[in-house]
Amino acid sequence: MTGSKRFQLNTLGSKYYTCLPLRMTRTMQKGDLPDHVLVALRRIIRATDLHSRQLGKKTGLTTPQLVIIQAVGDLKDPTVSDIAKAVSLSLATVTTILNRLERNGVINRVRSSVDRRRVIVTLTEEGQDLKRSAPKPLQDSFVDRFTSLESWEQHLIVASLERVAAMMDADDLDAAPLLASGDSVI
Repeated sequence: MTGSKRFQLNTLGSKYYTCLPLRMTRTMQKGDLPDHVLVALRRIIRATDLHSRQLGKKTGLTTPQLVIIQAVGDLKDPTVSDIAKAVSLSLATVTTILNRLERNGVINRVRSSVDRRRVIVTLTEEGQDLKRSAPKPLQDSFVDRFTSLESWEQHLIVASLERVAAMMDADDLDAAPLLASGDSVI
């Protein structure tokens, strides 16, 4: 038996397996494992959806909008391209989100006085207020917890999730490192 404070891995012959968070107490039969994986995936999806809804109710923003607001506030004189790189979203997606934020009075776009070809994105006072008062995005909490794990646990999780993505024919899908429900991307 090997283990850590977070979970234990037990192999008892070929019929029973456990690799469970400590909150799960019974040994599962091999036939139970697919259901447990699907339940865990569903819990992840629900947590993401609930967080997105709570963010929307509190701020009127989607997770990508909040992440872009944070990037605009953190970067020095960012262009749309700078923001897209910082948040790992496509230029087209960032442009669409910025258009909406500009319509809502959250950001401004102005031509650079040094290089007229550059369009600089800045936060309005309302945007600065939103940045200060908005809750932390779900992925920030996840990253904080993930980075506190031991290296072998991090690698195990990454390998397992990559395998799950491939099993769901999602390994070739383009995705940003944002945890947001599908309806709230823009």
